[in-house]
Amino acid sequence: MARSMWKGAISFGLVHIPVDMYPAVESKGLDLTMLDRRDFSPVGFKRYNKGNGKEVSWDDIVKGYEYEDGEYVVLSDEDLRRANPEATQTIDIQAFVQAEDVPLIYYDQPYYLAPGKGGAKVYALLRETLREAGKIGIARVVIRVKQHLAALVCVGDTIVLNTLRFPDEMRDPDELKIPSPNSKTAAVTVKELKMAMALVEGMSEDWEPKQYHDTYREDVLAMVKKKIKARQTKTITEPEPEKEKRTTGKVIDLVALLQASLGKKPAKAALAAMAEDDDDDDDDPPPRKSKKPSEDDEDDDDDVQVARGRKAPARAPGRLNASAKSTRASASTSAAKPAAKVAAKPAARKTATKAVAAKKAPAQRKKAA
Repeated sequence: MARSMWKGAISFGLVHIPVDMYPAVESKGLDLTMLDRRDFSPVGFKRYNKGNGKEVSWDDIVKGYEYEDGEYVVLSDEDLRRANPEATQTIDIQAFVQAEDVPLIYYDQPYYLAPGKGGAKVYALLRETLREAGKIGIARVVIRVKQHLAALVCVGDTIVLNTLRFPDEMRDPDELKIPSPNSKTAAVTVKELKMAMALVEGMSEDWEPKQYHDTYREDVLAMVKKKIKARQTKTITEPEPEKEKRTTGKVIDLVALLQASLGKKPAKAALAAMAEDDDDDDDDPPPRKSKKPSEDDEDDDDDVQVARGRKAPARAPGRLNASAKSTRASASTSAAKPAAKVAAKPAARKTATKAVAAKKAPAQRKKAA
């Protein structure tokens, strides 16, 4: 760990917690040196006196505030400390707020706070209080020569001081052309939103920071090795001529892009839910699915055809819809009625013949007598 860059105390109410401040981040950028392209020698910078042009060493440099053109007030580190000793040595907590109430855009630079000598117990008390309350402390602190608004956040077992930007440091976004939710040119359809939500669902995973790293830096270092191996360390690669870009008024098919993205990163559960939602969407009805009919459906269909006196034709597999079933069921009923009437006629003729014979029998007996 680097050396402590600030020593002081956290203060809230009458409580003082001695702490040391350490940088929480370090730059992993590419350390490139500026060279003179004529002989590739490093280019240096000199601190020089603008009055006589002579170089000035660090020991002879002091700080000053220009109150008039060319006139300065010299301010030493002790002067800056004496301006407000309490502010320069204290992290003064002003209030405790919910963490979600502070927009992420306000966060600036994080620092670790470690307990100073004799401060372990009260440091642990503040840490556990922040953890239990689920809140962060909003404080003021002076680092070097600038006062910062800061948030004290419990991260694991460490209290982290994250400097915040003041509201007047934030630029007004009203100057930007941001589409409103009611914009006609940027209106989002229900289908587009469902597909985008499915894509988000498919790409959702637990936060694992170790899986992310600076791949661009690795690519540049790979190129460095490649140029060394090819003995092209002094070769300056010139940019290729830019191709003429065509500007067209072609409308982007957002749905097609989302479908292609879903194909690359599918979300099965989300897509299934989206398909169910589409069933209720009148604007975009789903295609009718066909299933192989059951044997009972085929038998019923054949019976209807036979009742009509026609041979049941061969059919392609397909599920009968409710309308077709209703039509064929009524046809079956209609066909069954004539068959019942035909079967009833012989029985009626037999009954009528018996009745006539019964009436004629007494007359025949009288004649015989």
